[in-house]
Amino acid sequence: MAFGIYISVPFCRTKCSYCNFASDVFSRAVFDRYVDRVCADMANASQAAREMGGHIENAVDSIYLGGGTPTVLETEQLERVFSTVRSQFDVSPEAEITVECAPGTLTPGILESLLRCGVNRVSLGVQSFVDQEAAAVGRLHNREKVLEDIARLRAVGITNINIDLIAGLPHQTADSWEFSLAETIATTAPHVSVYMLEVDEDSRLGRELLAGGTRYHAHFVPDEESMADFYIAACERLTKAGIAQYEISNFARESFESRHNLKYWTRQPYFGFGVDAHSMLLSVTGEVEAVRFAPADSLERYMSGAASQRTPVSRQSALEESFFLGLRLAQGISLRELSERFGDEALQEPHAAIGELVKDGLMEVRGDFAQLTSRGRLLSNEVFERFLAADEIVR
Repeated sequence: MAFGIYISVPFCRTKCSYCNFASDVFSRAVFDRYVDRVCADMANASQAAREMGGHIENAVDSIYLGGGTPTVLETEQLERVFSTVRSQFDVSPEAEITVECAPGTLTPGILESLLRCGVNRVSLGVQSFVDQEAAAVGRLHNREKVLEDIARLRAVGITNINIDLIAGLPHQTADSWEFSLAETIATTAPHVSVYMLEVDEDSRLGRELLAGGTRYHAHFVPDEESMADFYIAACERLTKAGIAQYEISNFARESFESRHNLKYWTRQPYFGFGVDAHSMLLSVTGEVEAVRFAPADSLERYMSGAASQRTPVSRQSALEESFFLGLRLAQGISLRELSERFGDEALQEPHAAIGELVKDGLMEVRGDFAQLTSRGRLLSNEVFERFLAADEIVR
């Protein structure tokens, strides 16, 4: 089975206040050493897979370069990463090859480099088309720069473009959110990702919100009810514009769904390289279904050679994952397929949970498929917890 490759580039021009990823601002002096390490890891992929108890074929049909901001790399560094991928793996001519970009980093040299690397999809971290909102969280671009970058991408032939938006940024209102949605639709970008602001201790803004402070414009963050309203408005506006919701946070015009991300939600194999880059491979033994593993989540520990953390995925855990990953998709999960794979007995308690969730208006069953309702998507974490409790398979 062809697998996907994810490559983490944890470098940014600036650290956005809402960001809870393993990325930061680092000296360019470390870029070369990091690229060396990632390329060495790719050359050692087969051995690493064996050590983890996983299996990989050589065929690759999706590559995703994320971060961070991969386009802060020098062109020769970027091209060395892709050259190594192609020298170590059999990349399909039809592979989806995505690079995340921050608006304002697409220099003429980087654009030419993306083309030489075979990149055919770009994800732009726009977050908001309202300049005040973007500036409040540390973004370095404005609306004009975003539109300019989209035009430049299309001019060189990269038309498969994703726009990231965040619902719940400081200063955001119903009117300003509507403006960002209208601008997004007007670009005719074929893919849009809409995320609700995460409030946790892993970001500066999240910590300030939890502390009730005012730094990072925290006192201007909309309340949870408003964020939910923004999300619902996005679902309605994008769907009406022909950009259909196919996953909780993702919307696409026909045939423009992210093939790489679909691997995550449908539990297909993928191999991650770089800081905090997670992998899931099918197991080489019958003792477990699959293995998940990830290297260190800090640049210092990764560069020092810290061992990857391995998590075996038992048959019960695989069933659990099938529910909480598959239910993220608009089409939901096929109960028939799960029954054929795991057996009717294994689905007895999940069936009971589905019945309760249908009564609560969080799920619906259409033919063979169980799926979340609109309300269920808003309360998806609560839905997933119900399945964990029903199956008693928390690991």
